[in-house]
Amino acid sequence: MHPTESPRIIFMGTPDFAVASLDALLQNGYEVVAVVTAPDKPAGRGMKLAETAVKQFAVRKGIPVLQPVRLKNPEFTRQLKEFQADIQVVVAFRMLPELVWNMPPMGTINLHGSLLPQYRGAAPINRAIMNGETETGLTTFKMQQEIDTGNILLTEKMSIGPDETAGELHD
Repeated sequence: MHPTESPRIIFMGTPDFAVASLDALLQNGYEVVAVVTAPDKPAGRGMKLAETAVKQFAVRKGIPVLQPVRLKNPEFTRQLKEFQADIQVVVAFRMLPELVWNMPPMGTINLHGSLLPQYRGAAPINRAIMNGETETGLTTFKMQQEIDTGNILLTEKMSIGPDETAGELHD
């Protein structure tokens, strides 16, 4: 990749929380070549297939979407390689096997909804509220083997108001 070229990015995420990061990449001119998100699943009274927030956004933007059931599936890993991504960006997805996070030459970075190492794993915003924290934030790091570990690239702190809900903090 030439130093002035935008890296080819594969974005991995599922809920609404991840959409803002995907949108920020696009708004800043980055080339998102594909999105990986959870498979559609039945929801609501009629149990109709519901698409993830990330999939809905990606489809509106014309970005190819992959929805693997198993991340070690050879067909899925073949598809990932075909996109020739330089880097992968993960926001609110699931634990990746090494063969996936180690695939792109620039590695994989993750945005996590806490000030790591605090609140590794799922639901960090809810857990911070439940534990009465007065401060939280976001951490971006380069992925390694253990969940939510790796070299920290950036942290952004924010205060939590005394009556703030998890939903308000999320937004």
